[in-house]
Amino acid sequence: MNESGPAGSTPPRRAHHLVGGLTDSLASKTRYWWVLVCAGLAWILIAFVVLRFAYATVEAIATLFGALCLVAAATEVIVGALSSRGWRVTRWFVAAAFVVAGVVAFLAVKATVIVLAAVMGVVFILWGALGVVVAIAAHKSSAWWVLLILGVAQLAIGSAIAGSVEMSITALLTWVAIGTLVHGIGQISSAFVVRKIGQHVAARRASTIPS
Repeated sequence: MNESGPAGSTPPRRAHHLVGGLTDSLASKTRYWWVLVCAGLAWILIAFVVLRFAYATVEAIATLFGALCLVAAATEVIVGALSSRGWRVTRWFVAAAFVVAGVVAFLAVKATVIVLAAVMGVVFILWGALGVVVAIAAHKSSAWWVLLILGVAQLAIGSAIAGSVEMSITALLTWVAIGTLVHGIGQISSAFVVRKIGQHVAARRASTIPS
């Protein structure tokens, strides 16, 4: 009986340390929520830049979109580095996809608008799918439905771009600008959801610390 007491108390203690470690890890990651805000503002600025300049050729559009893909890849790498392990792998996978899309765009400067639109559509579909996954993961947050709507919107924009057989350069630019703007708003919305989660985790951690 004397031996069962300490042995029986060991698992809860280990469980407590495990939960505490996970809580500390999550709280340490969510404190970088402001990075998402900066990324969102940058994408909104890029959306207006896309609308500001007139690109008359497919080559110019391909170069522009290739640059956007590389910027997106860099953003995903940074956000992934500041995320938990599971999200880090997901973000870096998306970053790799953006690098591939950017390289394809640069190499396809002689492509038709249809081919370029197909590549752009895939990128926005990836963004939308990631947004939906984030929304589902944050379903306990009161603002998760905002992320879901924005993710679905990006999916719809990506499908519209990829499925359009006859699209002018102006229409393609407009869709890209709208999709980029929606993505920027989604990044900012995600930032405040992450901030809320961080505050909740910190509060729970504080309540479990013995006084």
